[in-house]
Amino acid sequence: MKLGIVGLPNVGKSTLFNSLTKAKAEATNYPFSTKDKNVGVACVPDPRLAVLGELYSSKKIIPAAIEFVDIAGLVKGAGKGEGLGNRFLAHIREVDAILHVVRCFEDENIPHVGDTLDPARDIETIDYELIFADIEMLERREVKTLKQAKADKSLTKELELITKLKEHLEAGRRVASLDMDAGELNIAAELNLLTLKPVIFAANVNEDDLHNDGADNPCAAAVRTVAQAESAKAFVVCARLESEISELEEDERQLFLSELGAGKDGLDRLIEAAYDTLGLISFLTAGPKEVRAWTITKGAKAQKAAGKIHSDLERGFIRAEIVNYDDLTRLGGMAAVKEQGLMRLEGKEYIMQEGDVVLIRFNV
Repeated sequence: MKLGIVGLPNVGKSTLFNSLTKAKAEATNYPFSTKDKNVGVACVPDPRLAVLGELYSSKKIIPAAIEFVDIAGLVKGAGKGEGLGNRFLAHIREVDAILHVVRCFEDENIPHVGDTLDPARDIETIDYELIFADIEMLERREVKTLKQAKADKSLTKELELITKLKEHLEAGRRVASLDMDAGELNIAAELNLLTLKPVIFAANVNEDDLHNDGADNPCAAAVRTVAQAESAKAFVVCARLESEISELEEDERQLFLSELGAGKDGLDRLIEAAYDTLGLISFLTAGPKEVRAWTITKGAKAQKAAGKIHSDLERGFIRAEIVNYDDLTRLGGMAAVKEQGLMRLEGKEYIMQEGDVVLIRFNV
């Protein structure tokens, strides 16, 4: 899973990136201090892994991971190349989803490119630049496809969709909000449009607004309103505070969050939103060698899930031995699970469930 962090300059993107990934990307109070993308990886917190690790006396614990791409601040005109926009927009095409950081805090030491706080305006600025970039890309694609369609009539449907997409974008709407059938969605996916990518909004607030989840911050409320209109997820975060607590040990971090009344840190909130937005779940493998979490799409079948572990397991799949995590930990081990008849043998068509603990039997 790869998420691209976008937003206007000076909204806290690089600070949040550093706190999520414990990287050391430059974070300054002036625009375009980030000129090239920064890439970092964060582990997905999953307390089940430690429990299974103890149960199996595992040598290694390997959580699932998210790759974050810190993309330099976009400005008005980025879709036409302003502020190194073409380079920055190209970075967004590489990600699975967009994390749009919106400034919802006042700080006289950090200038705002729009002079005033206005989340709806700021979000619209970024949206329009992505829309302009998609229109420009579709116009180039249309010229190319028109030439090819003279010899290949199967491209007629693509040309019809390009026209439909352009009209939707020119009305100021993201491609993600356009109703398309399965065939059209497949074509649109191949076009790699920026505004087709799922978006998660992060309202970056001051520390004082965290205790009640930003309920008293009108800017955070504005972000949630936009997110609701776009059927997107939104959460409140304080990037500066996240940067500070990312340096703490786990028990200290939890105590600090509890005293703040925040409950969860920014990474936890983001992961929940990302998994829900992208339709993901985790299954687990466990043994003396290692305990590991694997990320798959909801609805994935056992044979396809086996391929996440290794291509040989998918190719030579025989069956999956599956036990529910809660049953396994409640009964204290696989022997007791088998005695209770709670271990299941599933074939390649079995639809994987969140928290399945799996052993794949295969032969190649």
